[in-house]
Amino acid sequence: MVVVLVLAAAGAAAATTKKKECNAGDKAALLAIKKALGDPYHFASWTPDNLCCEWYDVTCDDTTDRVVGLSVFQDANLTGTIPDAVAGLTHLRTLTWHHLPQISGPIPPAIAKLNRLSLLIISWTAVSGPVPSFLGGLKSLTLLDLSFNSLTGAIPPSLAALPFLSGIDISRNRLTGPLPPALFSKLNTTQQGGAYLRLSRNNLTGGIPAEYGGVAFEVMDLSRNALSFDMTGLRLQEGVSSLDLSHNMLYGGVPAQVAGLSSLQDFNVSYNRLCGELPAGAARFDQYSFFHNKCLCGPPLPTPCN
Repeated sequence: MVVVLVLAAAGAAAATTKKKECNAGDKAALLAIKKALGDPYHFASWTPDNLCCEWYDVTCDDTTDRVVGLSVFQDANLTGTIPDAVAGLTHLRTLTWHHLPQISGPIPPAIAKLNRLSLLIISWTAVSGPVPSFLGGLKSLTLLDLSFNSLTGAIPPSLAALPFLSGIDISRNRLTGPLPPALFSKLNTTQQGGAYLRLSRNNLTGGIPAEYGGVAFEVMDLSRNALSFDMTGLRLQEGVSSLDLSHNMLYGGVPAQVAGLSSLQDFNVSYNRLCGELPAGAARFDQYSFFHNKCLCGPPLPTPCN
């Protein structure tokens, strides 16, 4: 009797964990993606004989069996463009195309139809063209990572209209033009992990609002661009832990506030055109944080102030 009960319990547990076939529309969309990319070996498990919730790179909702995640990553042999067929995955919440050096072409407008999307990662690819303004229509988006691509043009102001967006990484592209001021006033800071903005290694110009417009960035990396503004009046928000403005064309002086922010752990304004005496307390950062400026002086720099 005990054995029967144990076997029955085990059977019930197996039944609750057994995966089901995904939605027919989702399955058709996935097979269309595979076909558009030339039926590569990467999607060898994507066959009608296998339950599509068990296919490689695919995640289904445990309750509805709808496809909610597609993560294609780390395949140097995968070629082509991001297929328009992704638009058929209407319940998708996360979409990742990562470390795919031969995936090229623009970010397809089909992505604009994924209105449930909360996480979009297209990184370490050969994707080119602009950062499309239609991304501003993805109202559920919380994190956007378009780093390490060949994107060009300006950052669309529409990104700042996303109500839940708390993290943007478009570093290591070929972006130009000014920073949209609204990025510094409307990013969501209530998400777990804090807000971050990473735009390093582009060719962005102009400046940032003196007081960040109220966004308490935990991490902001705008290094290695062509930004040019007077840093003297910059007011940092409490809560910032890392700020990198190195390798730009900043001028003016280092604000006294920098030395007093207890949350600020990493600070770098090296390789700019800053001048004047460093504020008292700046010595808590190393001298490399201030190297190669026009005429900064005082601790931690070895140059004394006259």
